[in-house]
Amino acid sequence: MIIYHGAKQEIAKPDIFHSLAKLDFGKGFYTTTLLSQAEQWVEHFLRNQQQGIINFYTLDDSVWTEAKVLIFDTYSDNWLDLITKCRRGFDTSDYDLIVGGVANDKIFNTCELYFKKYIDKETALRRLRYENPNQQICFKNQEILDRYLLFERSEQR
Repeated sequence: MIIYHGAKQEIAKPDIFHSLAKLDFGKGFYTTTLLSQAEQWVEHFLRNQQQGIINFYTLDDSVWTEAKVLIFDTYSDNWLDLITKCRRGFDTSDYDLIVGGVANDKIFNTCELYFKKYIDKETALRRLRYENPNQQICFKNQEILDRYLLFERSEQR
């Protein structure tokens, strides 16, 4: 499977250590199966007059059976709970990979209202139900990242 990572530079040897901690699924190396999503990530750098690079990787399919993986198919109660914990810096998960929707600007507006207790969980989930999740794959274990992800190439945008 081909997956992508949008960045300011080529990342031939990705690691989880350079990640910020308070992201959707906590500290990790974030990729996506959607080229269009990686291109959107790169747009952020281009708008700031920086270089934008799409990194292409092959993900070994055996990772799905050999690693500890958590998959969210929808914006769900459990997804919202994890996003809430991770965005606040309280990531206690022990998964090697977490796959699920991105809390992009549109989604994060609803999440932020929930975080600040302006809306309750049921209202947040009702609003999120109408959104089509993008997909991110977060590698949380460096050994798994090194073992199952192979850098193929990069392209400047």
